[in-house]
Amino acid sequence: MGCCNRRCGLIAGAVFGAVVAILGGILIPVGKIVIEGTVEKETVIEPGTTAYDSWVSAGANVYRQFWIFNLKNPVEVLQYGARPVVLEKGPYTYRIRYLPKENITFNPNHTASFLLPQGAIFEPSMSVGSEEDKITTLNLAVAVSESYSLVPNVLHSVLETMIRTSNSSLFQHRTVKEMLWGYRDPMLKDTVGLFSTYNGTYDGYYTVFSGKDDISKVGMIDRWRGERSLHFWNDKYCDMINGTDASAFAPLLDKKKLIYFFSSDICRSASAQFEASLDLKGIEVYRYTLPPSTLASPTVNPDNRCFCKNPKTTKNCTLAGVLDIGSCQDGRPVYMSLPHFLHGSPSLREDVLGLSPNEEHHNTFLDVEPTTGFTMRFAKRIQVNMMYGPSKVITVLKKVKDYTIFPIVWLNETASLDDQTADMFKNELISRIRTLELIQQVLLGTGVAIFALCLISYCVLRGRNSQSKLA
Repeated sequence: MGCCNRRCGLIAGAVFGAVVAILGGILIPVGKIVIEGTVEKETVIEPGTTAYDSWVSAGANVYRQFWIFNLKNPVEVLQYGARPVVLEKGPYTYRIRYLPKENITFNPNHTASFLLPQGAIFEPSMSVGSEEDKITTLNLAVAVSESYSLVPNVLHSVLETMIRTSNSSLFQHRTVKEMLWGYRDPMLKDTVGLFSTYNGTYDGYYTVFSGKDDISKVGMIDRWRGERSLHFWNDKYCDMINGTDASAFAPLLDKKKLIYFFSSDICRSASAQFEASLDLKGIEVYRYTLPPSTLASPTVNPDNRCFCKNPKTTKNCTLAGVLDIGSCQDGRPVYMSLPHFLHGSPSLREDVLGLSPNEEHHNTFLDVEPTTGFTMRFAKRIQVNMMYGPSKVITVLKKVKDYTIFPIVWLNETASLDDQTADMFKNELISRIRTLELIQQVLLGTGVAIFALCLISYCVLRGRNSQSKLA
């Protein structure tokens, strides 16, 4: 009777252990469904969700740091045709994205439209000097006017007269503030500056999907300035508006897939690829970086053929590392690149000396939390360059041997998750996920242990009983 009770108890224990283990196993897919459902609900762009407040206004401080290239040998370049030698000076730091989105409108087709206000506030404590620091750099007005896309060679004599009468030259001395935000040029008699139209203006209208009906589309841009495609490149592929604005992506990221985003700064869409998993304040993030193919020459990446606007200045479209955005800059000879011509053709750094590209300091990256798709830290690094070329008529260009893409400034637009937001994120999401995972593991482990222990004990007991009967 006692042996029977023990055997029955062990069988019951094994059954109980199996049930507990099965319960733990069932919780794995069930828990995953619960987590995914909660995440998908909270990442929809609509009032009341976790995503909405940070979407309306950037939760973290966003800064734009500038390093301006100071020309060391302007006289030698002008008089002897020497190659320019530059030395970067910076950072000069400004706080941006401090204003919330405006004119937010939710549309019947599960999209939201808005304007993104632009403004910059100088941060002296985060800068190497003041906005009144002087630098020697390219004369923007001369470079713009001399551009063959604006002024044919037959009109160079007119430009020569304008340069002489305004006492202008190929290079100029300006303050940091003037170069960035604008000054009245004596030759053009108009305001000139790299970002003279930034402060007090808007980027957009943007129309993005809210994700209400399809969470995989959340944040994806449906229209920019009322259009579903660009009109800069005269090509269906290059004019596509792909992905989000990079502030967030669809939740539950698959690291094997590229993520896509559109940047109005470079007038095109781009992709980023997974590089590594990192720890950011106790939160796992996926780091995505721009692949070298982004600005590769069309000979390496045929998809970039439509971005090559002028074979003459790009060495028959073989030049890598620069993007001619003149078509979205009213024809001005503006070229975008990564800082110090990272991933660019060697000739770019041979034509202008003093550059030293570094993957860690000069590449763009996005650190994205994979469950929610929220970008927790980013660094958008781009360089603004302008081109000048030779002329037999214009005095300041007579010694110039070839078209030169001259670096003006590179910027790092960056933000990172603060401690308070990180703690809140961990408490509201990460801790819940880990608690559920712990319960799953405890139930599964305990159930398996009870089942195995009871099964082994049952076998031992049965073996002893068989031996006692034989005896």
